[in-house]
Amino acid sequence: MAQALKDRFEKFLYEKNLLTDGLAKIEAKTGVNRTYIAIVVIALIAVYLVVGYGASLLCNLIGFVYPAYISIKAIESTDKEDDTKWLTYWVVYGVFSVAEFFADIFLSWFPFYYMGKCAFLVWCMAPTPSNGSILIYTRIIRPFFLRNEKTIDDAVKDIKDKASEAADKFKDEAKKATAHIIFEEKKSS
Repeated sequence: MAQALKDRFEKFLYEKNLLTDGLAKIEAKTGVNRTYIAIVVIALIAVYLVVGYGASLLCNLIGFVYPAYISIKAIESTDKEDDTKWLTYWVVYGVFSVAEFFADIFLSWFPFYYMGKCAFLVWCMAPTPSNGSILIYTRIIRPFFLRNEKTIDDAVKDIKDKASEAADKFKDEAKKATAHIIFEEKKSS
């Protein structure tokens, strides 16, 4: 298992992308193998996530920047499979973000919280067929959604109708206010 993870990590470090291009440049300038450079960077990030100021921001950037970049590439590609993979990630990320909103006030006091959160997000975006987002979606989110789809659809329709009604009222009030202002201006001149 450990050897398989090491092999996948090595393979990832030699794929052609923005991150590995940067590692290749550093490797060429320093003569240090990119594997060691990547391990040192990961270790520094891990330490920073435990003791650093702004660990929450760094963790959120890690969970957002790379997936956003790859999602844009997926949208622009003709392959539907990568679209589904990254849509799945964003669904899990969204559910996790909502849950975290309520639990963050308690969890953020734990010393290794941001390192664990970051590891979770990296697991969710891992370039493997059964990464965290796919497992969480297929085992938790999808079954919950399918059981409650009608209720969710009804709630969304109700919210949409109320929002449309509120927008219509706002538009009518804006028209009345505009007509009143125009009437007052004409009356005063």
